[in-house]
Amino acid sequence: MNYEKLFERGSIGNVHLKNRVVMTAMGVNLANSMGEANEVITKYYEERAKGGVGLIITEIARIDDEFGVGTPNQLSVTEGRHIPHLERMIETIQKYGTKVFIQLHHPGRETKSHLLGGKQIVAPSAIMCQVTQEMPRALTTEECEGLVRKFIKGAVIAKTAGADGVELHVAHGYLLNQFVSPYSNKRTDKYGGSFTNRLRIVSEIITGIKYMCGADFPVSVRISADEYVDGGLKLEDSVKIARTLESYGIDAINVSSGTYESATTIIEPGSYPQGWKKHLAEEVRNNVRIPVIAVNNIKDPETAEKLLESGVCDFVGVARGHLADPYWVKKTKEGRSDEIRKCIGCLNCFAELNQGRHIKCSVNGALGRELEFSSLEKNGHGKTVAVVGGGPAGMQAALVLDQKGFHTILFDEREKLGGTLNVADKAPIKEKVHLMTNGLIREIEESGVEVRRNTKATVELVRSLDPAGVFVAVGASPTIPPIPGIDGANVMKAEDVLTGKSTPQGKVAVIGSGLTGLETAELLADRGHAVTLVEMQKTIGPGVNRTILADLMMRFGKHDPTILSNHRLMSISKDSITLMNQMTSQPSMVEADTVVLALGVTPRREMVQAFSESFENIRVIGDADKAGRIQEAIKDGYTQAFAFTTY
Repeated sequence: MNYEKLFERGSIGNVHLKNRVVMTAMGVNLANSMGEANEVITKYYEERAKGGVGLIITEIARIDDEFGVGTPNQLSVTEGRHIPHLERMIETIQKYGTKVFIQLHHPGRETKSHLLGGKQIVAPSAIMCQVTQEMPRALTTEECEGLVRKFIKGAVIAKTAGADGVELHVAHGYLLNQFVSPYSNKRTDKYGGSFTNRLRIVSEIITGIKYMCGADFPVSVRISADEYVDGGLKLEDSVKIARTLESYGIDAINVSSGTYESATTIIEPGSYPQGWKKHLAEEVRNNVRIPVIAVNNIKDPETAEKLLESGVCDFVGVARGHLADPYWVKKTKEGRSDEIRKCIGCLNCFAELNQGRHIKCSVNGALGRELEFSSLEKNGHGKTVAVVGGGPAGMQAALVLDQKGFHTILFDEREKLGGTLNVADKAPIKEKVHLMTNGLIREIEESGVEVRRNTKATVELVRSLDPAGVFVAVGASPTIPPIPGIDGANVMKAEDVLTGKSTPQGKVAVIGSGLTGLETAELLADRGHAVTLVEMQKTIGPGVNRTILADLMMRFGKHDPTILSNHRLMSISKDSITLMNQMTSQPSMVEADTVVLALGVTPRREMVQAFSESFENIRVIGDADKAGRIQEAIKDGYTQAFAFTTY
């Protein structure tokens, strides 16, 4: 595929772009606590600019320090002191031929009071967001007028710092979206009621920006073309909004969808196909003359090219794709699209932000740490390093060690590399994990790493190599508690069920509702089994990202499973299990022909100990050190290998 449309030049207003790929805005939480663009966030954006993207729309930049904080370390455009820092960041991006828009943002009711120093959150109307679960205070008319001035000031600061344009965030249930939508705006003053009044605050902001920054200063507006909530904006409403915004003089419309209350339609989990909401952008584009940017859960350039070819949009938004691989565009242009590390839709990036931490990625261990990892020391000098275990941590470590100049030998007991990835991709609608597995294997095969498959790396074998260092990435084993009946023929491990090694019969009890347990339960319910899901903790899905959980439970719930939280497994028989209610201490019996254990994993301590006692320069990584998610394994492998030295 030659991607003619993808690499066609385009324009937004008077700003000319070298291609049709836009890195749309994503919160990253990498600025300093005062909202200044520091070296960390600058390096993050520089990597994406080096990667060849045509336009970067920055993360949410707050325009109000009092009530407009979305994340602890987001960019800010509230004061003149932000200008020199923004200027350095923008100049760094622009030197690669990439243009920059600053996204202007206010969360409204979609924030938390602890981010505001304990102040009550604000919104157009005193209507609670069902996700944040905090009652907002309705803004006064005077406060609304003040916010208009703050948005305009933010645009002036952005332009002064050298930005090529700005984007107003009127999507995803944030403040300006709250004003526009009848779902969240019940005001009776000039900023509520009629269609015109609900759009008034956006109209005043656009008019003010064009007056203060010049009519030729580009303004993009991001909208949720369908909020996917009862009583919210639908596509026909948003087409009217788009036409009206065009009449206000904006230069582009960025079409997205959803609010926090329909979060799976904003940042889609892996179950959503690429291009699933193309109808939204296409309908908007059919009704306006200005360029349309469309986000569509795009993972690969083939899908992006097809969207452009079919006239769905003028520019494709590739957001998380640039988190996973900053060189998404460059690799595509050079005919190396098969080398792109593709987003797998796990949403761990979003989960990190929800915890107030900087963004991270399961696929890219360097995300958010680009400055730290900007200078790779080539200190291997051909010395041998053994990596024991070919799972995600082991493969990532081997790749970095190879780049550092070590003769890296990677051992794995199986024919296929991948470790736990070869289990994770067997769950329902988890095929995208396969992209990661195959991508890592391809990188290994194209590197200088020596791979020894079907080989058990004993201490003696590794010692015979006289290695300068050993990386132990032997993973973890399923946790099996000492419970009566646990060794029965009707008891199986979740990973064996997922891989097809074991086949449950009849009624099935799945013990444990972490992600593996949930996915196994869904798989079995899909096959027609009556499933009982048992969880010790008070709520189902402990530790599972709430968006992933909501998406999975929506599918699983259609099978009408029995769900028992706050219950402990006490014993297993051939046709039932005995549970204890942890609230009442009352026992109960549940019929079960098969019991599937999904109780987490335990590091393989004996293997780790054997290597630790035999070698001095050793690193224990991934699940072998501490059981965790794919994200932790990749990060650990990358970090430990990056810092490794034989001095």
